[in-house]
Amino acid sequence: MAKSARRAAWKRPGSPIGRKGPRKAHPRYTRNKNKNWSAGDVRELRRLARENTPTRVIGLKLGRTEISVRGKAQREGISLRPANRSPYTRRRAARR
Repeated sequence: MAKSARRAAWKRPGSPIGRKGPRKAHPRYTRNKNKNWSAGDVRELRRLARENTPTRVIGLKLGRTEISVRGKAQREGISLRPANRSPYTRRRAARR
């Protein structure tokens, strides 16, 4: 029987398993980790929240995580709830 010439997956060139070194930054946004919120960032957050933009999208546009966007909105008193949706308890009027 011939010996198998295959190498383990993590030893193969180009394999992401066991790769060392810095990871590629997320291509959709730049990180603003540990950076203070500027007045312009807060204005943009208010504008996007008024437009009912999803929190994840706000984070991508501002270059911040969804959690940091939620935290800043809570500290500033900005509501991220969509204003254009009816409450869950509302029911249609019964047709006669």
